[in-house]
Amino acid sequence: MSTHNFLLAIQSESCYKKRKAALLQLYGKAWYFFMKTIRFSIWEDGEYTWPQGYGFVPFLTGYLHEDNKKRPCVLVVPGGAYYIASPTEAGIVALDFYHKGYQTFVLTYTTNLLGTIPLKDQPMRDLARAVRIVRSRSNEYSIKPDCIATCGFSAGGHLTASEGVHYNDIEEKNPLYSNVSARPDAMLLCYPVITSGSYTHEGSMQNLLGANPTADELKYMSLETQVTPQTPPSFLWQTVTDEIVPVENSYLFADACKKNGVSFAHHVFSQGPHGLSLATASWAQGIFGELYTLDPFKYTVEAIKAGTANVDVSKEKLADLEREFPNHMPGNPCSREPNAEVSIWPCLADAWLRTQWSL
Repeated sequence: MSTHNFLLAIQSESCYKKRKAALLQLYGKAWYFFMKTIRFSIWEDGEYTWPQGYGFVPFLTGYLHEDNKKRPCVLVVPGGAYYIASPTEAGIVALDFYHKGYQTFVLTYTTNLLGTIPLKDQPMRDLARAVRIVRSRSNEYSIKPDCIATCGFSAGGHLTASEGVHYNDIEEKNPLYSNVSARPDAMLLCYPVITSGSYTHEGSMQNLLGANPTADELKYMSLETQVTPQTPPSFLWQTVTDEIVPVENSYLFADACKKNGVSFAHHVFSQGPHGLSLATASWAQGIFGELYTLDPFKYTVEAIKAGTANVDVSKEKLADLEREFPNHMPGNPCSREPNAEVSIWPCLADAWLRTQWSL
């Protein structure tokens, strides 16, 4: 599939109808007709200055109950090596926690598709702003303001844990949010990238920090060295056989939590590849819901084709994108297989959160 056709497929009405039909089949009619969905940019005009946004501005997508009952909240942060934000770990996860009684959001944040400018702290600032917005609007969205969890996968787990340990470092200049805490009340870390040391995921670190980071930058983003007693309670899970992010990453963070007196749970499953998301049959069949987390890709490719990207992109690079991104399309199962052992993790996380928050 060409990049042009891929972009058309993302936006086409027929593709939307197929996604809607699949989700109706998965969850039934009731949820669709009684759930409120919202979407809005997290940065106001002039605030977002990432030079390779090409018109993209990070945004939140919300899935909300409308019964005016104050509920806990889960804010989902997809993975993707800081290269993309994967739809396989986005809306379907938010919907799962929605059905467990949470108000839920997905953050589509700044990623580094071209790899020419390191992200540094931009994704962390995106997430901190998202937490502040959700907390500041807790009455509007019927959220318990002291029951907000962030839930990150892979590199999104690194982003989640980064914001969780460094929330006090992230300056907020907008007076609407400057007095609102960016500290999540809990973190769910799903096969997370944690360390910049020997067990790191090199692609994530390079997209984040560039090819030649300083020793101080590496330490700052090696999160097992940054845990303090003020770090939010943390729920971690991973598989022993994760072939991309070594399982030692979650052990390192869990050990740091233990040493610092941070409440945590750590689940290690016996087998399964990286990127299992919900690990359910519907996930394995490629039923992901909407593909809005690929918006940064869409804007970047459009800028390249229009000649406004201000960076040289080879034909080989475009060809790589054309080969890669159809794998994220709904209905493309790739090599995904359901994993019954792993698929219980949302229930474990739900029970853990309710225990932490005495719900």
